[in-house]
Amino acid sequence: MQRVGIVGAGFTGAVIARELAEAGIASVVMDERSHVAGNCHTERDSRTGIMVHRYGPHIFHTDRQHVWDYVNRFGEMVPFILRVKTTYRGHVYSLPVNLHTINQFFGKAMRPDEARAFVESQARSDIEEPRSFEEQALRFIGQPLYEAFFRGYTRKQWGMEPSLLPASILKRLPLRFDYNDNYFNHPHQAIPRDGYSAIVSRIMDHPKIEHRLGCRFEDVDETFSHLFYSGGMDRYYRYALGRLGYRTLDFRPSYHAGDYQGTAIMNHPEEEVPFTRVTEHKHFAPWEASGFAETIVFHETSRACGPDDIPYYPIRLVDETSMLRAYEARAREDAHVTFVGRLGTYEYLDMDATIDRALSAAQAYLSARPA
Repeated sequence: MQRVGIVGAGFTGAVIARELAEAGIASVVMDERSHVAGNCHTERDSRTGIMVHRYGPHIFHTDRQHVWDYVNRFGEMVPFILRVKTTYRGHVYSLPVNLHTINQFFGKAMRPDEARAFVESQARSDIEEPRSFEEQALRFIGQPLYEAFFRGYTRKQWGMEPSLLPASILKRLPLRFDYNDNYFNHPHQAIPRDGYSAIVSRIMDHPKIEHRLGCRFEDVDETFSHLFYSGGMDRYYRYALGRLGYRTLDFRPSYHAGDYQGTAIMNHPEEEVPFTRVTEHKHFAPWEASGFAETIVFHETSRACGPDDIPYYPIRLVDETSMLRAYEARAREDAHVTFVGRLGTYEYLDMDATIDRALSAAQAYLSARPA
């Protein structure tokens, strides 16, 4: 019998392959990279021995109990609380914006109710229905905090004015009137002890799963009973309707003695600073951070994604969403392929949502098969 083809050996492809395998269906997982786990790939740095998140930091966080139970089947998840810092005008502040940030920035010692009233006095109450990132920020936190922590960072991250970006981007960032500096609110927050690549490899460790690395789907001469495609929808259709827009990231590594910045992530929102943030990877594994004489850090810079770059963030402005709808219309006529994952659906997805959707896609396929 023909096997199912799965393009992409990240969480999406691995989970779908595993679900099909446990239902007795064989598959081939193909990925053009030399490793599994996609942008979640982790590996030991050859010089320091530190576990590095090669394509930028990933912290697993979820309120989906079934997803949490799923990842714990395949590896030990060590609790980890992300606390992001940001450097602005020679001072370090905590993110997301919380009571400590507010008091430190304005040189005050306000209680929660006082800080809430103070921020409301700064906010633009005349903006009733924010239509852009900028309007959402002004309505949410007011001009001073927006100018300090969000405007410059957003311009560098997205390469455009915040007034052109949708308001939904900022809705991901909380505002707190207590001293809680936990970046996420989810009950489960962790990083796998052995890294994400080890978890993805274990998910695909099944006799009915064959995985081929360094393998471009376009070069595969094999017929599949069905195809799950986690690459870009525009790429699958050979860019017939144009290229969807993305931002990509560059990472400049450097080595230092001891501890470089004392935290995992330091944002740099000032526009005159060319990079957006600095990540120090030993702090993503505090259970082993003291065992390294040297540290590795990455200066991260965002730019427009070219044809040969790795796409990270879908832009999803008017032109891109209209192009996406046209590609989706073509895909609906093709029952042989299911588009899945971050690139296949042209959405920014956290890891828990990625796994959840992969489980659903596999179940939908199994349910639709003839008895």
